[in-house]
Amino acid sequence: MQPKLQQAGFTDHHFHTGEINLHYVAGPRNGPPLVLIPAQMGTWETYLPNLLPLAQVSEVYALDVRGHGNSDWTSSDYSWQSIGRDMTALVKQVIQRPAIFSGNSSGGLIALWVAANLPDYTAGLILEDAPVFSAEMPRFKEQDRFVYNGLKHLVDRLGDPQRRDLADYFRDLALPVNGGKREKRLPIWFVNLLSGMIRRYERSHPGQPVDIPYFPGSMRLLFKSLSMFDPDFARAFVDGRFYAGLDHAEALGRAKCPVLLMHASWFRHPQYGLVGAMDDDDA
Repeated sequence: MQPKLQQAGFTDHHFHTGEINLHYVAGPRNGPPLVLIPAQMGTWETYLPNLLPLAQVSEVYALDVRGHGNSDWTSSDYSWQSIGRDMTALVKQVIQRPAIFSGNSSGGLIALWVAANLPDYTAGLILEDAPVFSAEMPRFKEQDRFVYNGLKHLVDRLGDPQRRDLADYFRDLALPVNGGKREKRLPIWFVNLLSGMIRRYERSHPGQPVDIPYFPGSMRLLFKSLSMFDPDFARAFVDGRFYAGLDHAEALGRAKCPVLLMHASWFRHPQYGLVGAMDDDDA
């Protein structure tokens, strides 16, 4: 943990839920609890720019969801039920009082699960551009498939943790931009360069997360997070194991707390469908 976080009173924890070890960092008690849940492939460190200011007015908890970061991997057991069991144990045994739950992307869906299923412990819900409605079958795969295809690409490229080349995540990965008028891709020569740099780091740091200090900040964090991510978590979204246990409309109907919806930009592409988490009708 960074020295400035320690100086501000943040502490590092591993909590055994009864099934797995769940990793989180917690800030000082400067206000009501605020639980931060990162997006798929992300770790608690994605919230680093926000932790210190948030800790001035709240007691911050930033999580590693199972299958991510320093929390346990549970390959073949990723679903809303298993994630829900983790959150129930954390809320009832660690936080022990109503909290605001804020989640980015699929982390927002986890926060929604909490609001729907643990209403007595939910003081507020923040959906950070979560794919409400769009990440339900069959729409997720058949209609608005950009994010689905991205997860399938990850599984195809990085699905074997023992033999994967993390740089392959960018190989043939296209990002529509300018409302779909053009696509951005990393040049193959640059992907190959990244591959060599990452492999050298892995050889000199066996068994450790890939954390290359001279990479730009966002790229450094992406590869570190990917190296600590169980690809079976994404595979569960691709093969359909994940979805049972969370009906988005029904969950929203059961959430009785105040809700803040953060809706980012989006557009539709004739090939990819929805490029974004929600369209205006979803919002």
